[in-house]
Amino acid sequence: MVNLHHIRDGEECMRSLRKQAASADASTPDMALPDLNMPKMDGREVLAEIVQDESLRHLPVVIFTASAERREIVEMYRLCCSSCIAKPVDFDQFLGAIRMIGDYWFTVVVLPTGVQPRERGCAA
Repeated sequence: MVNLHHIRDGEECMRSLRKQAASADASTPDMALPDLNMPKMDGREVLAEIVQDESLRHLPVVIFTASAERREIVEMYRLCCSSCIAKPVDFDQFLGAIRMIGDYWFTVVVLPTGVQPRERGCAA
């Protein structure tokens, strides 16, 4: 089963991932799905912080973006995102995309469990 948690902005995302303040008792997620253009701290900044954080860099990071600009997509992969996904325009398509992402990352892909975070091998 996949549990989704809605986070309003990038700062809240990082507080939640780092278990700060109100998120202190939250479980560590199996994946992060930040929006490229979320407020306060955008997806680029969130991705860069995740990759630099020893305790978080093992997380797959799938960036949602409304942009189809090659330059932005290349930048996300350069920063070591696991995937970039075009953000669906309506809610039903969004739920379908979330299901497909979950099916792929939690059914098809082999993820490390019970091990120390791995080095991503990316320049952060």
